Amino acid sequence: MRVDLEAYERRFRRAGLPLLIEGWNASEDVFTRAAPLLSLVFVGEVLGALDRDWSLWANLGAAAGGLAILLSGFGLLNLVRGRRFFELPHRVGRLELAIFVILPALLPLVFSGQVVSAIVTAAANLALLALVYLVIGFGLVFIVRWAARQLPEGLTASLSVLTRAVPLLLVFSLVLFINTEMWQVFSLMPRAYLVAVAGLLALVGGAFLVGRLPREVVRLQGDGPPLNAHQRVNVGLVMFVSQGLQVLVVSLAMAAFFVVFGALTIGPEVRESWIGTSGTGIGPSFELLGGRLTITEELLRVSGAIAAFGGVYYAIAVLTDSTYREEFLDDIVGELRETFALRAEYLALRDSSRRT
Repeated sequence: MRVDLEAYERRFRRAGLPLLIEGWNASEDVFTRAAPLLSLVFVGEVLGALDRDWSLWANLGAAAGGLAILLSGFGLLNLVRGRRFFELPHRVGRLELAIFVILPALLPLVFSGQVVSAIVTAAANLALLALVYLVIGFGLVFIVRWAARQLPEGLTASLSVLTRAVPLLLVFSLVLFINTEMWQVFSLMPRAYLVAVAGLLALVGGAFLVGRLPREVVRLQGDGPPLNAHQRVNVGLVMFVSQGLQVLVVSLAMAAFFVVFGALTIGPEVRESWIGTSGTGIGPSFELLGGRLTITEELLRVSGAIAAFGGVYYAIAVLTDSTYREEFLDDIVGELRETFALRAEYLALRDSSRRT
């Protein structure tokens, strides 16, 4: 009986819906599975005790002291939990995760008073835990693989939206692309700010996608066994990745178009008059039809910015189009109907195994 249940659970994981497994627990099913990786990172963060301004022997002493602190904290927690001093935990709970985040962050603070380094270490460890939770807990790799298989059908479902949205979007984008101020803003912007702007636009587009998900998840669930909050989040993440992948493909296609268009139409003289320089070439230039084509960093910056604006516009357009939502949801239902049917069988099998 247990073998049959495990077969169902493997299929849920491969469908990107591991939270459909009853009794799922983050401590046992996520972080405990990642314990070897987290242990390796934990020990490797002894480097946080080092300082470039110190001598070799001072750094070796700091490394030994940092390692002693990390291992002592880990061992004492094991003893409190009733385990052997160096035993790898069989269950990674909140206290273990707190030790993983806080203890390595104390090393640069204790040994060299580096407050910023301590904050960065704690933030990096939190980010790693979030990534582990997404990849293992929500089956992110399987979700992306599933969404990639759905991509052609999703783009087909959005074809009617594309035929209406793209002409207006293209005209709007072309006006921006040949605008002097657009080139001046994004050509001179620091790279860190450029990344921040891209992240802001991605956040706006993601917010529009997330805002529609709760209602669509309820419709998708139908009359099957009810989903708890975590399971609804898992299903919503599948839909979010699927729609987000469509937006990403459309944005990349726009970026590629404007890179080619800009290489053909925006020559060095135009760039010189707009931004005061002919641009920073990326890769070799080459002759084509009697002219010389050059891909510049400035061209990539402006093309990427316009593609990001276009991606946000496309995300809003598809989510406000009722025909697309119905067609897209039908495709999702068709793909997930079998998974939800398996879940009903799985729950019935669990109930029968408990009664016996």
